[in-house]
Amino acid sequence: MTLLKKKWIVSLLFIIVFTFSAVNLQAWTEHPLVTYPVMTTLTEVHDAQPIKVESIDSFLIQEGKKLEQLLAQEEEWARKNLKSYAPLPDSLVFTVTGKSEDIRLRFCQAIRINPRVTFPLHLQLIPGQDKAGRNTISPKNLTFLRDVSDWDRTVFVQLKEGELVRPLDVVVSASDEPDLLGLDIGLFADNGTNWGGKYGFGEQPFGNPHLEFGSQAPFHMGFYHESGIMYAFASFLKKAYPEYRIHLYKKLAILAFQTGHPYWGWRFMGWGLHYMADLTQPYHATVLPGVSSSYAIWINTIDMIDIHSPKANAIQLVSNRHLALEKFLQIIIQKAYRNKETNNPILAALQSTGKIPPYEDTFPRAVVSKLAHDKAKETDEALGKNMPEQFVFDPNFELGDSPEREQIVEKIRAEKGQVAIDNLVMLCRDLLKPFATYGHSYVQKILQEAK
Repeated sequence: MTLLKKKWIVSLLFIIVFTFSAVNLQAWTEHPLVTYPVMTTLTEVHDAQPIKVESIDSFLIQEGKKLEQLLAQEEEWARKNLKSYAPLPDSLVFTVTGKSEDIRLRFCQAIRINPRVTFPLHLQLIPGQDKAGRNTISPKNLTFLRDVSDWDRTVFVQLKEGELVRPLDVVVSASDEPDLLGLDIGLFADNGTNWGGKYGFGEQPFGNPHLEFGSQAPFHMGFYHESGIMYAFASFLKKAYPEYRIHLYKKLAILAFQTGHPYWGWRFMGWGLHYMADLTQPYHATVLPGVSSSYAIWINTIDMIDIHSPKANAIQLVSNRHLALEKFLQIIIQKAYRNKETNNPILAALQSTGKIPPYEDTFPRAVVSKLAHDKAKETDEALGKNMPEQFVFDPNFELGDSPEREQIVEKIRAEKGQVAIDNLVMLCRDLLKPFATYGHSYVQKILQEAK
């Protein structure tokens, strides 16, 4: 039984790795598209007075001692509250040394993000937004990422230290930075980086450790609600870190606000919102949407006796559906901004101002990811019903390699009709509603505690 279990785990791990290899691991492509409407409904964000742009070095140098205390408290909180948390090695603990030349590196190591991040001063604009006379900049000049194709049509503008900027623009822009800047890339021992082996996370628990975006999977996905039998065979699924990031950036934002560094308060807030939005995506909250635990066990088992096609087919279909959902939302919402569609159901849902519960640190796991997980089957069925047949039912078709993905809306209309587009719009609306509620709650919590 032990040998069989080990073989089964290896087989399941292959499914997870391969599935996550086939798509870009961004839950929602271009986070500002969904962050902007949420933030505009908060008067404390929308009406906030302009703030001065500040470099990360300025913040770190001025607040080193308080940062040292905060990060020590964060480590204590994570060890106490996150069951599968990998403790920070003592050698990486942030301390005040009086040396400014390496303070950025020491900060990156202490919060365990990619040390190649340069913390550029910039804004990422939503479609149609005025550049306000600022110079544009290529995404290639903002990040070390090799593939920036998802931002080919996105406008970025440069900021200068000391200039005034709207807090709304800062938090919205920052909500894409965990993806764009590659904060969580290469952090595991088997990622082939100099720092991965030093950070203490061990080997990557899931996702493909050899692919650029694949290495960020455990920070942007939270499989908190799988079946008991799935955890029995694959306990590595519990090693997920979105909660760690959400809490850390909440506390960093509060510190920045309290110490007179509002630019970094808004920017850290945007980072935290990124992971909250990620957890609303069923493909980031469920291992294999549309594939039951019993079927996953079955296809793993027969794969071990050389019947490979059921597993291969399931992997490809899940991958295609994941990408189809992301690409559909991106194109639909970009169009809504360009055409100023004020009645767009997705934007309307994100601007919803219903009852906002006081934020609790349990929300990301117990509420946001649970809602997404519970909608996984419905989402899978909706994609099967409303997407082009080839995109979601043909295991021999690779959507990620096809230029046709950019015409996904036109192909849906041609094959399934406008009603299918409307159905998918309503699906996206329902999936993103929790971000409106709990994104509001997260922001209000930060601003209240910062007073």
